[in-house]
Amino acid sequence: MFGLGTPELLVIFGIAFLIFGGKKLPEIGAGLGKAIGSFKNGLNDVEDMGLDIKKSLPGVREVTAIQDKVDKATNISKVLTK
Repeated sequence: MFGLGTPELLVIFGIAFLIFGGKKLPEIGAGLGKAIGSFKNGLNDVEDMGLDIKKSLPGVREVTAIQDKVDKATNISKVLTK
């Protein structure tokens, strides 16, 4: 997580507590949680649209099927060489 350890996080939380106070921190945390959730939902929507586009383009299904077969063969060869 960006090279932040426990001591660094404690210092950051301590400074945030001093700046915002105990009453504002839960509100800030809730807002941050909602923002992260909204961001994740947006990413999922973009991924879904990308999959829909892949399915609608001609030839993409064939290329995707071939890529899946290559990936499976690669995984099998890794297992066999162990």
